[in-house]
Amino acid sequence: MRTIQPQAGVMLIEALIGILIFSIGILALLGMQGTAIKNTTDARYRSEAAYLASQVIGQMWVNDKDMLSNWDTRPAKGPALFPPRDDWKKKVASFMPGAIAPEIAVGPDPAEGLGDREVRVRVQWLHPGADQGEAPRQVLIVNRIYGAVSL
Repeated sequence: MRTIQPQAGVMLIEALIGILIFSIGILALLGMQGTAIKNTTDARYRSEAAYLASQVIGQMWVNDKDMLSNWDTRPAKGPALFPPRDDWKKKVASFMPGAIAPEIAVGPDPAEGLGDREVRVRVQWLHPGADQGEAPRQVLIVNRIYGAVSL
């Protein structure tokens, strides 16, 4: 006759529990990797947006022969066509995913909170894979631009 051993199968249960814990750990690592990739992509787009905004501000500083108000993108504020501004807007559209029309506001404009020769550049985009209701991400730079000073 066979005797019943109370410890039979315990090793198998321990092995299954070990495999379960290992599997949960692997899934957690995969989740962290996905989050890291998403954050890296977001940082890339933020740095590109900051670069593009700084680039157009640099062009405004250098392009002293043109009036500063030509850079304004708001309706009825700047000219309909201004090649340096329009080229920059095309560049933003090509670099940024789901780019929303960039905005350049030139002061003085008390309604917008801009002082004399103050410029606000806003670059907005939608993150790839963003939900419909998700707010666009943006980089906003405000700078005061003065002409060359002769000594």
